[in-house]
Amino acid sequence: MEKYQWSRLSHLQVGRFAEYLVKMELTQYGLDVYSSEVDDRGIDFIIRLSSSRYADIQVKAVRGLSYIFLPKRKFHPRENLLAAIVLLQDGQSPDQYLIPSTEWMTANYLLVSRDYEGGASDPEWGINLSKKNMKLLDRYQLEESIRSLIKTAQLGSE
Repeated sequence: MEKYQWSRLSHLQVGRFAEYLVKMELTQYGLDVYSSEVDDRGIDFIIRLSSSRYADIQVKAVRGLSYIFLPKRKFHPRENLLAAIVLLQDGQSPDQYLIPSTEWMTANYLLVSRDYEGGASDPEWGINLSKKNMKLLDRYQLEESIRSLIKTAQLGSE
């Protein structure tokens, strides 16, 4: 059996795997991770960046390049809310990204706002994952994003 065959996992397995993966990655940076017992507010877990700064994390996983959405009724952009994105492509190890929610306030080809006025769907923030948009996503790679967050938190604590 080959490793990284994401297509053989169920939707629930993919979501759970992505959440655990991001938690473990953040733990490797020495961050404390606090799990939410119930995800009814669009927050999967919380991380402590410093003695006085915390961030809420919503994890989304996707198999292959497609569209991801975060309902606006639960995902309200603010300084301490982040979207952790785990991109799973068969035959490849997972790619991880950490996007500050405030980035959606200046929408572009990658990060979009959809209100569907008069439509059947609820308003949402979206991520258009495509070959064309991957260069826009690169700046949010988890490693660089978390280093920046930790540095900012440490500067704010001084």
